[in-house]
This record gives sequence, C-alpha cells and structure tokens, in this order.
Amino acid sequence: MAEEFGSSACKKSPPIFIFFKDIRHALKLDELGLEIAQIALPASLALTADPIASLIDTAFIGQIGSVELAAVGVSIALFNQVSRIAIFPLVSVTTSFVAEEDAIKSVAREAEESDSIEEGSANGNSEDRELIPRSDSTEADCESKPLTSSCNVVKPKYEHQRRYIPSASSAMVIGSILGLIEAVVLIAGAVPLLNFMGIGSESPMLSPAQKYLTLRSLGAPAVLLSLAMQGVFRGFKDTKTPLYATVAGDLTNIILDPIFIFVFRLGVSGAAIAHVISQYLIAIILLWKLIQQVDLIPPSMKRLKFGRFLQNGFLLLIRVMAVTFCVTLSASLAARQGPTRMAAFQVCLQVWLATSLLADGLAVAGQAILASSFAKQDYERATSSAARVLQLGLVLGLVLGAILGVALQYGAKLFTRDADVVRLIGIGIPFVASTQPINSLAFVFDGINFGASDYAYAACSMVFVAFVSILCLLGLSATTGFVGLWIGLTIYMSLRAFAGFWRIGTGTGPWAFLRR
Repeated sequence: MAEEFGSSACKKSPPIFIFFKDIRHALKLDELGLEIAQIALPASLALTADPIASLIDTAFIGQIGSVELAAVGVSIALFNQVSRIAIFPLVSVTTSFVAEEDAIKSVAREAEESDSIEEGSANGNSEDRELIPRSDSTEADCESKPLTSSCNVVKPKYEHQRRYIPSASSAMVIGSILGLIEAVVLIAGAVPLLNFMGIGSESPMLSPAQKYLTLRSLGAPAVLLSLAMQGVFRGFKDTKTPLYATVAGDLTNIILDPIFIFVFRLGVSGAAIAHVISQYLIAIILLWKLIQQVDLIPPSMKRLKFGRFLQNGFLLLIRVMAVTFCVTLSASLAARQGPTRMAAFQVCLQVWLATSLLADGLAVAGQAILASSFAKQDYERATSSAARVLQLGLVLGLVLGAILGVALQYGAKLFTRDADVVRLIGIGIPFVASTQPINSLAFVFDGINFGASDYAYAACSMVFVAFVSILCLLGLSATTGFVGLWIGLTIYMSLRAFAGFWRIGTGTGPWAFLRR
C-alpha cells in the first residue's frame, strides 16, 4: 500500500504534517483522487438537492408574501433540526458500520476465492497430461451437457449473490421507528414548538407556520427511512444511486410546487404537500434498488446489531443535539427580531447550508474510505485519504466563497420583492461567502472523525463548541442584532473546524499511529 499511495518516509514526521501530505497532488486524479471523486461528486449533488428544493420552496413562497416566507422559514428550520437529531447519528453510524462489515467480508471473500483457486490449481497439475490433449473436447463436452450436470468450470461463488449486512437491516428498523416517532411529535407539538422558536400566539406567522409544519411532518417516516438507506449505499461507496433517487424526488417537488401553490391556490400547504410526495418517491426508489443488492431479512433477530448502534448512536445524538441547538437558537433569535429580519435570515441560512453541504460530499468519501482502511488496518491509506479530502475541502471552500460573494449580490431579488428583506440579505452576504472555507473544513473533519469511529471525541468536543457558541449568539444578537447572529455562527463553525484540526494534529485517539 505504501507503494500505491505514496512512499513512507524513513523518519516519522510530526502528526500535524499530515495536512500537507502530498499537497502538490491535491487535485491529481490518481487512483485515490478518482475514488474520492466517484464517491464525493454524486454525494455532494445528492446532499445539496434537498436544500436546493427548499430554496425553490422559499422562492415560490416568497412570492406570496414576507409573512409566509418567514413562517415557512421557521417551520423548515424546526423540521430540519428535529430530523437532524434522528438522521445524523443514524446515517453516520450506518455508513461506517456498513463500510467496515463490507470491507471485512470482502477480505474474507478474496481469501476464500484465493484458496479455491490454489486448490483447483493443485488438482489440475496432477492431471496435466490428461487435460492438455483433451482441452478442446472437454470444453465442447461442457457446452453440450445439460444445465443440471456438473462441469469442471470455476465460477465465482459470490456472483450475483445478494449480500447480508447486519448493519443494513438494523438501520432500516431503527429508521422506520424514528420516522414514526418524529411525525407524531411534530404534529402533536406543532404549536408549542413554534412558540419556542419565537412565533407567539398573536403572531401572523403562526397559522401558515403550523400548516406547513403539520403537513410536512407526514413525510418524516419517508425521510428517515430513505436517509437510512442512503447510509447503507454510502457504506458500499455507492453514492450514485441515492443521487438518482434524490434528483427524481426533488424534480417532482419542483414541478408540483407551482401547481399546488398557485394553480390549486393551496399556498404554503401546497408547498408542504409537494415536498411530502417527493420524499415518499425517494424512499420507494431507494428501497427498490436496495433489495436487489442486500438481503434485508435477518436470519434471526440476534443478528441485528442494535446494541452497537445504540452505543455509538447515543454519542452522536449528544453531538447532534449540540449542533441542532446552535442552529435552532440562531433561527429563534432571528424570529424574535421580527418577520423582516427572519425572512432575510432564512434566505441567507438556506444558501449557507446548501453550499456548505457540497463539502459534506467530501466528508462522505472520507468517512467511507477511512472506515474501510481502519477495518483493514491500512494506516498509510487512511493517512493519504484524510490529507487529500482536507486539502480538497479547503479548495472547494475558497471557490464557493468567491462564487457566492458575487452571485448573491445579484440573486437576492430572486427570493423576495421586499426591499427591506433584500437590504438585510445584502448585509448577510459577506458572512455567507467568507465562512465557506471554514464550513468546508468543519464538515470534512466530521467525516474523518466518523470514519475513524472517533465518536466519543466528536461528541465531547461539540458540546464544548456549542457551549461557547451559544454564549456568543445570545450576547452578540442582543447587542448587534442581525449582524451579531452571523458573527456568532462564524465563531461556531470556526470552533468546529479547530476541534477537528486539534485531534489529528496532535496525533491522539485513533490517530495515535501518526506518532509511532
């Protein structure tokens, strides 16, 4: 492996030098670069498809009025953050576990096939004199024999055989249960949850926000189930299938949006219905493709790895709750500043998240490759993969920052006609653009930590980051208003990136091999 991905130095460099490993080849499409690209590009497109669909929802709803735009902004933020509490641990753990199990089964399968070939070769050598003169006739005889007869032809044992991956079955069960729970919680608690988000009982935003949230919550089971299946496909390093399914669903959403909103005059309810239909379509497509590759019915319930899921999922649950609280708090603080500021914040936040998630495709690639490498104890490949995805993440962030800095100056009016909202969007643009490199690195570091199964550090570090960020958001929003929210979010993402940098740079935890 050292020859394949770069020769190892005779003397170990300090762990911090991993960030500069083969930096001149960061954009090179060698074997590692191609593997990252084949995973990251479809994953990035799939990850950004849903936020883009939300952006289109936002653009359509913005034509109804600023109150409806702000109301849907709060509902989307609430739905996404509640979903994220369940989705993120499930998808992240599923990706790593499936990648590990698939890598281990692959090694065992290759070893078994190698033994079979060696055994067949040994048997063949003892009968060389008989086989050589009869090679043509033997092949002809084999072709003429009925299908039920045995022929001395070696065929791969695992050809066209569906795989059984315990983590895949476990993820499907857990995803289905969590989806139903989320739907019940959001529908039953819509009003109090919206009150918590800053929409009071007398607010004009309450009615449209409640309609949108209640209807969209009906799609929660499909969202959780489809994302659990996406985690399985990612573990197989297949990100194209989720992309095709997501694009099909989101195109359906885009087509149905204007029909339900304007033709049927359903307003915000129409936008929610269109979104729910698209989510169920995505789930159906993914399930249809998955059952062709994986045997989802376990031989027995004992084979399901609920204990392992719950143990590591709980750590990620702590982490994602910290992340969720920071983002939800920022949206809540914006809502308390009034519909105009909330509408501007919603547009900026949706753009911020949609573009930043492009880097999450690199995180998915890093997680899948690292989980496989650590399972095989291939530390040279793990080091090269981590370095490459981080370097690509930085490049991506710089490019996105430059594009957004220019594009948003002219694109703000696509989301609303309200002059005050457009003016506030212009204030948020510098923050949205300048934080892209930081966001990209933070997302990539997350994927690296999960690929290394470093869940405990990911949880503990995020709790500390959230504690500091919450104090900053509360203080800055109270003193500097709209601008303070974006300064607080910039601090939050910077601390996330630093936490990832510190873990690898100091060579601790699963990266201790860098100091050996």
